[in-house]
Amino acid sequence: MVVDTELTDDEVDRIFRALADSTRRDIVRRTLVQETSVSTLAGAYDMSFAAVSKHVAVLERAGLVTKHASGRERLVRGNPESIRRAQRLLDAYEQIWRERISRLDALLESDSTTD
Repeated sequence: MVVDTELTDDEVDRIFRALADSTRRDIVRRTLVQETSVSTLAGAYDMSFAAVSKHVAVLERAGLVTKHASGRERLVRGNPESIRRAQRLLDAYEQIWRERISRLDALLESDSTTD
């Protein structure tokens, strides 16, 4: 079965590579709740401002966050639509597995009634 999704393979790769890191997942979580400056984010982690900026850049390339200037600050906002798109992809994979399990259950049931 082919998974029909509005995401290209490259987009899927970028999203899941970005979400493979726990710091980046936490940044997404924080910025979905509230728009946050990069400097505020940097204060929440035991790493340099530059390291947090790199994490934000990975998330931005994946479309999971957006960043914009507000005065001297760079504000980061989570992108819920990208999360929804990734969720729809995962839902499609879940449906494939549910269908496979249903077919397996039906096969096992038919085998047990023929014995």
